[in-house]
Amino acid sequence: MTWNKSSAVDVGGGSDDTGLARLRELGYKQELKRDLSVLSNFAFSFSIISVLTGITTLYNNGLTFGGPATITFGWFVSGAFTMAVGLSMAEICSSFPTSGGLYYWSARLSGKRWAPFASWITGWFNIVGQWAVTTSVDFSLAQLIQVIILLSTGGKNGGGYMASKYVVMAFHAAILLSHAVINSLPITVLSFFGQFAAAWNMLGVFVLMIAVPTVATERASAKFVFTHFNTENNAGIHSNFYIFVLGLLMSQYTLTGYDASAHMTEETKNADRNGPIGIISAIGISILVGWGYILGITFAVKDVPYLLSTDNDAGGYAIAEVFYLAFKSRMAYAFSRDGAMPFSSVWHKVNKQEVPINAVWLSAFIAFCMALTSLGSLVAFQAMVSIATIGLYISYALPILFRVTLARKHFVPGPFNLGRYGVFVGSVAVLWVATITVLFSLPVTYPVTKDKLNYTPVAVGGLFILVLSSWILSARHWFKGPVTNLDG
Repeated sequence: MTWNKSSAVDVGGGSDDTGLARLRELGYKQELKRDLSVLSNFAFSFSIISVLTGITTLYNNGLTFGGPATITFGWFVSGAFTMAVGLSMAEICSSFPTSGGLYYWSARLSGKRWAPFASWITGWFNIVGQWAVTTSVDFSLAQLIQVIILLSTGGKNGGGYMASKYVVMAFHAAILLSHAVINSLPITVLSFFGQFAAAWNMLGVFVLMIAVPTVATERASAKFVFTHFNTENNAGIHSNFYIFVLGLLMSQYTLTGYDASAHMTEETKNADRNGPIGIISAIGISILVGWGYILGITFAVKDVPYLLSTDNDAGGYAIAEVFYLAFKSRMAYAFSRDGAMPFSSVWHKVNKQEVPINAVWLSAFIAFCMALTSLGSLVAFQAMVSIATIGLYISYALPILFRVTLARKHFVPGPFNLGRYGVFVGSVAVLWVATITVLFSLPVTYPVTKDKLNYTPVAVGGLFILVLSSWILSARHWFKGPVTNLDG
């Protein structure tokens, strides 16, 4: 990878900020306050990846499908391919540092003829995937609060208060409300929260990776942690490869959300350089820190079920979700700025503190509505939130696909670029996303029944049909892709 100093251009205004100059060159005026440092940009993505949240949430999935061997080594398998995706995204981010991120990249890389359609598909997969992640994380926290209340009121002895699904929904609404309020604050305040969250996640991981095996009554051996492959499960699956693949879901679910650095570029100083740094460093540090956390709890694996249910870090969920909402609302702001959303003129307005306030509250409201499916059926809810991983990764892969195909010969790199390895790394990234899209859509239990069916392909396919239908029936007549707003 290289840093190209000559690619920075000064487009008037007397500013030394290469990201601001590049934004003006791309045709956008500065509307959001550009006050984030490279540390703050990194902090957003690192906090959203949140290894505490992702690993803890799906650790039982890893134990069930493959056990310690899948958890410890599968983490690096997913991590390596995720880094390929991140490197390719960082290269494109350096060339196009805008809040629109992925959907803007698709428009610029797919060529004039395909730009509107490419940006429409990418943008809607990205924003719906982000809303699904918000719903998943906040609803998980609401359920965790229910468990804590149950256990603290005597639930372990058969008594205790069991909150109804309506009370859990009220918890979910309250959590979303608190996050919307925080995200309505000026970006300087949010930047402080971002750095605090990064420190919280880093410190929390180190504390838990030491404390958990220390307080455990029994500790697993190194042989068990690194070599034991669990083939015993109640899912009726006996293929070792199949079991290993299903166990990778924990790792891949955790390592997502790092496009936050791209969506925050219009608020980041020298974003054509610092945006890519934010993406790559968030992934790399999360891989290392996450593995340490995995080892810490796996050495105390006999106590894991108890730890997952009673000592889970609720703060990890809450802080991560604050920043999911932050970058998601920036995506809604950018997408509406280009007229791609109903009532776009409302959602892309910014207040006196230069915050896209309407987009913030829209995102919180939609996340609440998506969770309402849980009142009818948890199967329906799980199908909806399955878009969180697959939907987001599809939106990650589309601009990379266009970069290594349609734009292969005319892509102009920014200060950060992969040089002659760009096409190879991008191709690996696209193939990995295609692979996990298929693998994570496979049945997770046999025999397959309506109650045990993996509804991921139904949810993702349904989203694709809706987005494609809206394009054919309406959007193709009026949506022209990203629209510049720079006067003159």
